[in-house]
Amino acid sequence: MTTIAAEVPRSSSSSLGRSALVAGAILIAFSVYSLWVVAGHGYFGFLTLAGREPWAMQMLLDLVIACSFGIGWMHTDARRRGLTSWPFVPVVVALGSIGLLGYVVWRHFAHRSS
Repeated sequence: MTTIAAEVPRSSSSSLGRSALVAGAILIAFSVYSLWVVAGHGYFGFLTLAGREPWAMQMLLDLVIACSFGIGWMHTDARRRGLTSWPFVPVVVALGSIGLLGYVVWRHFAHRSS
């Protein structure tokens, strides 16, 4: 008996390349914006806002939940592709979605070299 997880279709090379291209563009733009925000408010500036504003705390908690699921997906995806995800886990913990976007770009190049 097969499971649904075993029936996940393999991504084609062109769709993987497109995903990497889109992720790369978002990664660059969001990294530049994040650097600008950190330069103006400090790395832990979000904690001050989250402590003061309930919506900011809700968004912070939502980001933590989403990144936790993202790390799970990344680990499963990397294992399925015969790659390693461990270098990206601390990046996700420290920088959020920047680490996940970086993994999507990296897996494209790792896939092409194998």
